[in-house]
Amino acid sequence: MRPIILGIFAALFFAVTFVLNQSMEIGGGNWIWSASLRYFFMVPLLLVIVVCRKNVSAVWQELKKNPVSWVLWSTIGFGVFYGGICLAGAYGPGWLVAGTWQITIISGTLLAPLFYEEIMRRDGSIQIVRRKIPYKSLSFSILIVLGVIIMQLEFAVSISLKDALFCFIPILISAFAYPLGNRKMMVICNGRLDVFQRVLGMTIASIPFWVVLSIIGTFTAGIPGRQQVIQSAIVAVFSGIIATILFFAATDLVKDNMVKLGAVEATQSLEILFALIGEVLFLSAHLPSPVSFLGISLVMVGMILHSVYSSKKIHINSSVEAS
Repeated sequence: MRPIILGIFAALFFAVTFVLNQSMEIGGGNWIWSASLRYFFMVPLLLVIVVCRKNVSAVWQELKKNPVSWVLWSTIGFGVFYGGICLAGAYGPGWLVAGTWQITIISGTLLAPLFYEEIMRRDGSIQIVRRKIPYKSLSFSILIVLGVIIMQLEFAVSISLKDALFCFIPILISAFAYPLGNRKMMVICNGRLDVFQRVLGMTIASIPFWVVLSIIGTFTAGIPGRQQVIQSAIVAVFSGIIATILFFAATDLVKDNMVKLGAVEATQSLEILFALIGEVLFLSAHLPSPVSFLGISLVMVGMILHSVYSSKKIHINSSVEAS
């Protein structure tokens, strides 16, 4: 029960991102600063955590070893990802951004052929093969796609097609950029860094992108206001630090039980619900239409089924290999 509770609280803190980004947009803040300030604040926060864990030197060594790859994939995994999320938030409500963002589950699966895995042959030799797309696990993803389509079409009808496209396209790009950048960095690190070390390294390596974006923001939107700075700091702490720690703590507790791991991952579907509740309570947002609620429900059910099925499949495969 404890891992599930931790997973639920992680989803709650992750949802803060969508609610506060919407709050900053309503308050006149520019999406460029909503994106950039979060990562500027995350550097010292993550640095303190890694220093306290006494393993910061390994991060510098890895950064110096392959700086170009670090900057490239960190820019994609963090820069393009979060910049797109904040841009989308300028055109659509937080619950819609949170719901549409869940297509990253599908995009992560579709990226499988870009990576390789080691297979042990019967003679004991190791063969490196390209990963394959698990089409069966994608069957549940149809519910997620259908839910996103329903939400976006309803939004386009109620607002405008232009706003719907500016909300959907950046999220679609972000949904591919996030798993691509993170997985490429995991390959490059090859297990030499833990999660906090890798996130710190990627945050530092993405700073050039945020500096350039901030310069653009200064000339196009001016300096961010005090309220936006405070809210960006809250996002950095709540979503970037607390939610991440809670989620990884939850998954670490059940890492040896694939069924329970799937249940923990499925709790992240609650991000949509928490984002919706947060907007209604704190931003006086209107409730979505019954049609949009149907889309939200389909996305959440699709996420849960996808997580549970994927974990059971891993459990079965591990049992077969062990025998």
